[in-house]
Amino acid sequence: MESLITNKAVKAKKTTVAFHTLGCKLNFSETASIARDFSEEHYSRVPFESSADVYVINTCSVTENADKRFKTLVAKVLRQNPEAFVAAIGCYAQLQPEALADVAGVDLVLGASEKFKLTQYLSDLTKKETGIVHSCEIDTVIQYTSSFSTSDRTRAFLKVQDGCDYKCTYCTIPLARGISRSDSLENVIANAKKIASEDIKEIVLTGVNIGDFGKGEFGTKKHQHTFLDLVKALDEVQGINRIRISSIEPNLLKDETISFVSQSNSFVPHFHVPLQSGSDIILKRMRRRYLSRLYDDRVKAIKSFMPNACIGVDVIVGFPGETDEEFLKTYKFLVDLDISYLHVFSYSKRPNTEASEMNEVVPQHIRSKRSKMLRGLSIKKRHNFYESQLGSERLVLFERENKKGYITGFTDNYVRVRTPWNPSLINSLNKVVLKYIDDEGFVRIGL
Repeated sequence: MESLITNKAVKAKKTTVAFHTLGCKLNFSETASIARDFSEEHYSRVPFESSADVYVINTCSVTENADKRFKTLVAKVLRQNPEAFVAAIGCYAQLQPEALADVAGVDLVLGASEKFKLTQYLSDLTKKETGIVHSCEIDTVIQYTSSFSTSDRTRAFLKVQDGCDYKCTYCTIPLARGISRSDSLENVIANAKKIASEDIKEIVLTGVNIGDFGKGEFGTKKHQHTFLDLVKALDEVQGINRIRISSIEPNLLKDETISFVSQSNSFVPHFHVPLQSGSDIILKRMRRRYLSRLYDDRVKAIKSFMPNACIGVDVIVGFPGETDEEFLKTYKFLVDLDISYLHVFSYSKRPNTEASEMNEVVPQHIRSKRSKMLRGLSIKKRHNFYESQLGSERLVLFERENKKGYITGFTDNYVRVRTPWNPSLINSLNKVVLKYIDDEGFVRIGL
């Protein structure tokens, strides 16, 4: 009888799982979809900071720091539960599966085509002496898997595209995610409607190269739909108040799209457009598909249609061959651009990229100095943009966290605001007046 009771108790006990995501919004959307698979298999999700039976780490390989963080996270979870089963998925798992499998405590590593089948590999959760790898050549990864996140309850990341056909000399993403391919327009709209049914007010579109939407939509390289078709269709979805375009290549951001966004029902005046360098010499070495003149034209086009639009910029400093003169071209180019903030990255040498074989390597201390200069410029740009919005009335979507006695949120054009904590404002849209910038860089408001 005692044995029978014990067996029943074991069966009744739910297996717990915890997730941690490194990297981009696309990774977050995929983690969320994989987490739903675990829920369907009756796993119980717990916070990553607590003890769990299974830990899933969705990896990134864009920067060297992301690689190092993986080892730190594995050590952390083994302190929480030394017998926990540890699985690694994501970009780094595709690029360096054996290296991850060799990390002490890692039990399973799944590549790009296997990660969405993770629960199928978990029939035995006993610790392994060496991590087991299931991966394939990236050239064989042609399928598309839909993903979206809804755990935030304020905004959702909606994946619309995966992979990239561009050959930027510094980038490992095509090696980690494969060719450019898209979800079907029908699936994207269906997922957007599911998100709307969860009372989520904002969708952020995500992918590797979302401006390339339509390629590979039905297993063909031809475009069945365009990014503009996607934008127009999503604008008709009922129940979503805001849609944000997370990041789009400047050569794929067309006037027609900018014009439509300026008059749309739900798309907000916020664009994130990667630049990487303001030097045409460096852009050519990076093998980007535009030069600085086109980028300048795109910024002016956005501002001509939407003078209050927020424009974010990605920049890489210290790329091989970036002399002081070429860096100063980037700095001056950015000073003169009517942009709102920068995301600054110090060049990180990645294996199996053309840039890793280039000469004229920029010393690390110079990269750090240039990065610091651009981060300072970003602070000034953001402050100037916020100042230009003071006195205006904007819609704010408030978030759910109590941050030191304040509730925070973003306007449609991405001004970050805060006001004294009021839980009734959570996940609500409110028209506010932007009053002044406080000591911590938030805009204070009048409701």
